[in-house]
Amino acid sequence: MKRNAVAWAALVVSCAALIGSRSYIQAVPAAQEVPAEGQKAAKALSEAFEAVADFVRPSVVQISIEKRAGLRRGPNGRAPGLPDRMDPKDLEELLKRFFGPGSGFKFEREQFGVPFVQTGTGSGFVYDTKGHILTNNHVVEGADKIEVTFWDGVKLPAKVVGRHPETDVAVIKVDSTEYRPLPRGESKKLRVGEWVLAVGSPFGLSQTVTAGIISATGRKDLEINQFEEFIQTDAAINPGNSGGPLVNMEGRVIGVNSAIATGSSGFGGVGANAGVGFAIPIDMAARLADKLIKEGKVNPGLIGVMVEPLTRSLARQIGVDPKTQGVLVMEVTKGSPAEKAGLKQGDIITHFDGNPVSTRKSLQYLVQTSDIGKSYELRYLRNGKEHIVTLAPAPLDQVIARERRERPSRESEEPARESQREVNDFGIAVEPLTPELARKYGYPEGTEGLVITEVKEGSPAYAEGLEVGDVISKIVKDKKFQDVRTVEDFNAVANHADEIAVYVHDVNHRLPPGVKTLAKPKK
Repeated sequence: MKRNAVAWAALVVSCAALIGSRSYIQAVPAAQEVPAEGQKAAKALSEAFEAVADFVRPSVVQISIEKRAGLRRGPNGRAPGLPDRMDPKDLEELLKRFFGPGSGFKFEREQFGVPFVQTGTGSGFVYDTKGHILTNNHVVEGADKIEVTFWDGVKLPAKVVGRHPETDVAVIKVDSTEYRPLPRGESKKLRVGEWVLAVGSPFGLSQTVTAGIISATGRKDLEINQFEEFIQTDAAINPGNSGGPLVNMEGRVIGVNSAIATGSSGFGGVGANAGVGFAIPIDMAARLADKLIKEGKVNPGLIGVMVEPLTRSLARQIGVDPKTQGVLVMEVTKGSPAEKAGLKQGDIITHFDGNPVSTRKSLQYLVQTSDIGKSYELRYLRNGKEHIVTLAPAPLDQVIARERRERPSRESEEPARESQREVNDFGIAVEPLTPELARKYGYPEGTEGLVITEVKEGSPAYAEGLEVGDVISKIVKDKKFQDVRTVEDFNAVANHADEIAVYVHDVNHRLPPGVKTLAKPKK
């Protein structure tokens, strides 16, 4: 009886709960529909995405590559570490067990060794009506076989026309002209927040479209490529998207998808997308593509200057408005295009061929990708006044050879004996660079300046990365860089300043000469 009473009580409670919940459900008001204006706006945006995707996809291709590499044979005629009679197919199956069926390993039997074929997938897009396809250098670099798959399933072999590893741009070509090239936009006019679509073959999934916005423009110093001016986007970009187009809402290509940032492997890794992708601006990619199509390679030119970024601290030292954008000329090669145009040490280059210059690499990129022998406009500041000149870049080897010929010899000079034995307030001791010391530290013949003989740990010089053996060839005096050859001249500036700017040559010869700004510790 007691058990039945408990059961009845439970039933009553359950019914009450059901009745209560039913009353609660009935009390919830009916869901309201999205206002008509909102639906209309959302539908319009959706239809815009659809229209752009339909327009762009027929011009986007999937690029499949194969790289063949032989395994070294051991002394007994087999690849090291493999059983005497392991068949290549057995080895392929063994690797698949460890790396999965999509690992990209394929083995073939050959007379010598046990070679393997590594496969890869990337993206690209039709660049012109002559069969040229624009993609990334890292997609096709080292490929022995390239196959392009178009949106309609047609597969065609392709060959490399030219590559530019410094910017990760490459052009390949197929023997077909029936596919429509993508119209080109202007990456200079991009605005942060603008809608964009990325199209490509992530993980081999061809004709994939993702949407996002422009997150930033002009991204530099990511250490992905030598020359960088990346567009950053949150449109999903994954492995396999490389080389595909980033397009605006007019269906015009404004960038070439190139790299991603991942939580596990940093920039350019193979991990999952983290919402941070990078594309090469089409202005940069097209400039290089046109040269590769015309010449097969980029023949770099030089104008004959060594420059340094104009930082705020450096601007203060030389008496220039800290807001000034440009690069400071530190050296001018004799007989170079720059010298012929009248440039001098201390000038500030602000524009080349109408493009603003703010870093050493930006000037290098503009000059090295220009046409040798063609005249370009260069703007610079001297004593606060703007000057405009025209000059024509010369071949790289010609300028370097001239620089070596013009470098003076110091073999006949008597070695200087003076030296600064005490470490100064900036944390360094110096002495004149003699021919013997120049040879000791591996500097070219004719290098002049003061060699650093001691760096105090924890000092301003130490914090800036100066090392024993570095050479200081110039120091700012009277608001301009001047050659410094004696300890006396150096001390005349260093002993009476709270901050100095020096032009330093790297003892390890890994970096070009550069400016270091040193400030005395506050007491």
